[in-house]
Amino acid sequence: MDAATAKTNLLGLDRPGLEGLFASLGEKPFRAGQVLQWLHARGCDDFAAMTNLSKALRERLAQGSQIAAPQVQADHLASDGTRKWLFQVPGGSAIETVYIPETRRGTLCVSSQVGCQLNCSFCQTARQGFNRNLGVDEIVGQIWAASRLLPPHPAREKPITNVVFMGMGEPLLNFDNVVAAIRVMLDDLAYGLSWRRVTVSTSGVVPMIDRLREECPVALAVSLHAPDDALRDELVPLNRRYPIDVLLDACRRYVAGDSRRRITFEYTLLAGVNDHPAQAKALAKLLARVPAKVNLIPYNPVAGLPYSTSPPQAVAQFRDELLRRGLVATVRKTRGDDIAGACGQLAGQVLPRARRAVPLSPSA
Repeated sequence: MDAATAKTNLLGLDRPGLEGLFASLGEKPFRAGQVLQWLHARGCDDFAAMTNLSKALRERLAQGSQIAAPQVQADHLASDGTRKWLFQVPGGSAIETVYIPETRRGTLCVSSQVGCQLNCSFCQTARQGFNRNLGVDEIVGQIWAASRLLPPHPAREKPITNVVFMGMGEPLLNFDNVVAAIRVMLDDLAYGLSWRRVTVSTSGVVPMIDRLREECPVALAVSLHAPDDALRDELVPLNRRYPIDVLLDACRRYVAGDSRRRITFEYTLLAGVNDHPAQAKALAKLLARVPAKVNLIPYNPVAGLPYSTSPPQAVAQFRDELLRRGLVATVRKTRGDDIAGACGQLAGQVLPRARRAVPLSPSA
């Protein structure tokens, strides 16, 4: 192991982690807050620039620590302003991160794994297989790097106002690292995001939904995509382990006790598969007892997969059927499809070994 890899990457430490580091150096806990500000609020990558630390402490940090984010391998800008980065990660693989600008907010879609082990039938990421979980530094490094790469926004203090775990991977199968990364994002001295502005999207890992509620109850989105178990078994194989009724019970538990909270249910519309008005009625009945809003996602085609995009009329009919039955339903605007940055299109570069079967495990 060389000197660089032996160093502690400070991007992988939340406030308690930094406090522990400074305690080992004989320093007071408040140093953690100072370094959080330098790293994340200011995007600093140079210990020498941290001028409210003593010169001796800066030198000790430089000797034993590093500030290392994933390296940019490719940077693509779509015609609608969406930006996608391919980040190189140790081991020869690469992950993708997408920034979606809007007038009042800027959303960063981050990855949590190299590839994905859930094998949803319509998703490009699933075709890459699974390699490994991302570390805290690799997750936080995406927002750290994007914050430095994005230009200042004329109407907002910061270009990134929202973070969604909707990139490569199932975040709840990398639970500990994802939660530690979220705590950095929520920390007032780091990125200062509200829990309402950080969303974890899951295909339905029920035990981890319950654990997330206890440890870090940020906004939750559930990739549903079907109104019945038979179809969802085909589209989202995880449903065979946690069927819809079990999943919805977990969703109700997640928002219990707070009448303001809703679960976002993501529903990708596939022509002739799950976009019939009768299926909209079934979906409305299914979600009648869940504080829910439905985000309808027109399918973004992936070469080699046997699915096509629902016609605009079918999308509108499906949405209107949900609205008539009292559900909040919106249609997600497709963004970044000309750079393969839209929902379901992220692929990255996953090493061939990822194609081997991987046991389903929520370990970090």
